[in-house]
Amino acid sequence: MTADRAPRPAALRNPRSGQRRPRAAAVAVPILAAGVTAGALLGGYALRPSRPAAAPQTPTGAAPVVRTNLTNTVQVSGSLSYAGADTVVNQAPGTAYTALPAAGAIIRRGQRVYEVDGAPVTLFYGARPQWRALSEGVVPGPDVAQLDRNLIALGYGAYLTVSDYFTGATAYAVELWQQATGLPVTGTVPLGQVVFEPGPLRVVNVAASLGATPQPGATVLTATSPVPVVVAQLPVNQEYLVRAGDHVTVTLPDGVTTTPGTVTAVSSVAMASGGTPSDGASPGQPGSGSSGGSGSSGGSGGSGGSQDTVAMTVRLTHPAAVGNLDQAPVSVNVVSAQAHGVLAVPVSALVALAGGGYAVDVVHGSGALATRQLVPVQTGLFSDTLVQVSGAQLAAGLEVEVPSP
Repeated sequence: MTADRAPRPAALRNPRSGQRRPRAAAVAVPILAAGVTAGALLGGYALRPSRPAAAPQTPTGAAPVVRTNLTNTVQVSGSLSYAGADTVVNQAPGTAYTALPAAGAIIRRGQRVYEVDGAPVTLFYGARPQWRALSEGVVPGPDVAQLDRNLIALGYGAYLTVSDYFTGATAYAVELWQQATGLPVTGTVPLGQVVFEPGPLRVVNVAASLGATPQPGATVLTATSPVPVVVAQLPVNQEYLVRAGDHVTVTLPDGVTTTPGTVTAVSSVAMASGGTPSDGASPGQPGSGSSGGSGSSGGSGGSGGSQDTVAMTVRLTHPAAVGNLDQAPVSVNVVSAQAHGVLAVPVSALVALAGGGYAVDVVHGSGALATRQLVPVQTGLFSDTLVQVSGAQLAAGLEVEVPSP
């Protein structure tokens, strides 16, 4: 009997199942002794020669060899938070706080932060806190230019040019703003009438109480930016994978939804597993390129198997994707390896060779006339269900044998 393909080593295995691949077995038919026929009867029953049970067959199908891009990632645990942290301090004299914001409120430029004796204290943007009353004749300074920028942004600076000088145009713009917001129209900005903060505020906690007497320098509230960020703890031996400006994806708390983000900062201080700075912790060195899948590798140092980490901050491209979640657990997916324009096959198509290495069964034809050719391959990057392969007899469009689903 002739076979339609060359015999293969007996030790070929499927790398996923670890089972031997089924092979057709030749069944030797014994020659019956002379005078004994296949139809001989004993006790009314036919005697038949025994045959070994057929080996179980694994259903197979075919999948194409494709040319594609492959990406491998590692996952890092993190949590949702909000950028920045600030304390709003009162500078307005008065008898009582008459309005205060609620925790979670978002306050933007030109809106009331709180109220003293019925007069609003308004949010203006700027890095320099107000430290003096501003009016015509004050010594020029950057706080005046900061006021100008806000008046222009709010639409009251048609005749105003940003400068360090409090001019008549500045006074006129102040009057327009005061008239529009119900403040006494004076053309001057007394100390405490505005609060300068770097940007919008998200109120975290309100320290003041309604009816309490405002005290200069007393904390009114604490706040953050309304911009959600992710803070993740990156093992120091994977620090080399990430730089500020790198693009990552974040898996949200439902474990399914992902959203893009950008790394904005990677701390230079390593922390031990307990959250304390780790003396002598140093970033790990990249190892030899691994063809494995996702996951975190062991850390550098730390007793009891603990792992030193550095904080990585990620700003989300679409902040609305997280809604109002805060301190919720997420995962940051960091690209660890990429391969562009390579040949790839399903991982399940690989056949382990007895002498080491892998091969694939290339299928030629279809149906009952299909033949299979065992082709050795070199593997590269593993990514999800695909693996990079190369070989002299491989080309995109060929089909390889895979287990049927």
